[in-house]
Amino acid sequence: MKNLYILLFSFAFLACGNKEKNTSTEVETAVNKNEISISKAQFESEKMEFGQLSDQAFNTVVKASGMIDVPPENKASVSTFVGGYVTKIPLLIGDKVSKGQLIASLKNIEFVEMQQEYLEVAEQLAFLKNEYSRQKTLFDEQITSQKNYLKAESTYKSNLAIYNGLRQKLQMLNINPTAVEKGQITSTIHIYSPINGFVTKVNVSNGTFVSSESELLEIVNTSHIHLELSVFEKDILKIKKDQKILFKVPEASDKIYDAEVHLVGTTINSDRTIKIHGHIHQEEKTNFITGMFIEADIIADSKNEISIPKSAIIQSDDSYFTLVLKDKKDNNYLFDKIKLEIGLQDENFIQVKNYEVLKNKQILTKGVFMLLNSFSEE
Repeated sequence: MKNLYILLFSFAFLACGNKEKNTSTEVETAVNKNEISISKAQFESEKMEFGQLSDQAFNTVVKASGMIDVPPENKASVSTFVGGYVTKIPLLIGDKVSKGQLIASLKNIEFVEMQQEYLEVAEQLAFLKNEYSRQKTLFDEQITSQKNYLKAESTYKSNLAIYNGLRQKLQMLNINPTAVEKGQITSTIHIYSPINGFVTKVNVSNGTFVSSESELLEIVNTSHIHLELSVFEKDILKIKKDQKILFKVPEASDKIYDAEVHLVGTTINSDRTIKIHGHIHQEEKTNFITGMFIEADIIADSKNEISIPKSAIIQSDDSYFTLVLKDKKDNNYLFDKIKLEIGLQDENFIQVKNYEVLKNKQILTKGVFMLLNSFSEE
């Protein structure tokens, strides 16, 4: 029995000794948590990289959205002054047209009646002009009364006004008045493109009756496209002419394009936004289509600050750290964990306010996350 007590006491003593030893090991490990050593082979296999502090531009941006558009003079809605039935519409959406090119033909009995009226007035005008000249001569020679002279003058000038009005109407319908005076009457009028551009809408087909309010088709000249952006009222005082714009078409590509602020609106819309007009750099090299939705960043301010890549940052709650090379020997790298005071940041870089602690240091800028499990929070 005595031997049994001695044996149990020995086991209890050994257990206490092991517990103390384990506690001592844990403390030692915690003290070394701000340093880590890795082999050169591991550094290369994980494709880790070093970097240093750099001077980077941090932009203050105003978010905006809008669309690709063209100036009003580069867009034409084609209609007719008098209704008629479409007899020819040779274009499709996407077709390129030149100014003066035939784009539609219409037929209507009204065109014939208008020419007949013009021809009748033109014939009558010749007679009235001769009568007016005759009465003027007689009046000058005191052969006729002033009343007859004034009546002939009034009738002639009244008919002349009707003649000139009908002549203008025919010209607006692209009917040659001179040809009509020669007896060449047509029931068809032709409509020509008012601008160079591309057809973006075709609203009719052969046989369709169109009134003077109807839009036959739309033509857009894309030789000068621009940005039409909307900015909220709270940001408008930050926007100035010539500021840089970075924009993309999110539905088509992630590519970023350059533009600049050209005009700033002077009125606030019902949704509390202001219109911004932007000119696109090298627009002739782009392939935008009017109406495309865009997202834009207007660079309201920019400042340079000393920074490091975000890939070099370790974040723990509200604290930020980075790893710097402390020593290199025996094919091993020894890193220190340095606490940072950060400031401005963008997608790729972050400002370091206490950058003095990193001066002339080799900073681990790639592969940091491979070592995160080797450190505990401070």
